[in-house]
Amino acid sequence: MIYWLLANALVLLHLAFILFVVGGGLLAAWKKGVVWLHLPAAVWGALIEFMGWICPLTPLENHFRRQSGAAGYEGGFIEHYLLPLIYPEMLTAATQHVLGSLVLAINFLIYFWLWRRGTWKTKS
Repeated sequence: MIYWLLANALVLLHLAFILFVVGGGLLAAWKKGVVWLHLPAAVWGALIEFMGWICPLTPLENHFRRQSGAAGYEGGFIEHYLLPLIYPEMLTAATQHVLGSLVLAINFLIYFWLWRRGTWKTKS
């Protein structure tokens, strides 16, 4: 039971991390210090997609699933959980490049918007 809970907690953590990677720049409008956490996370998320790597959380989740008596799965988190919801076909290198590009584009637009509205201007 504990391994099943750990595996599912990792799924939630993984999803939260992905949401942070994609839109965490919006938190910078609220707390400026978030930028220093978000930028490395966004770079990591884009690298995972561009390089075709598997996030380290995926093997850990699979380990906990096997420990609980359930089967693990092949591929990565996005391929297993998210792409079946968004895309009916298998994850390809081209799709991963598109996802990585979307991460960069979305975050560029968010940070450009924050810069334009003067979020990081110092008060005189």
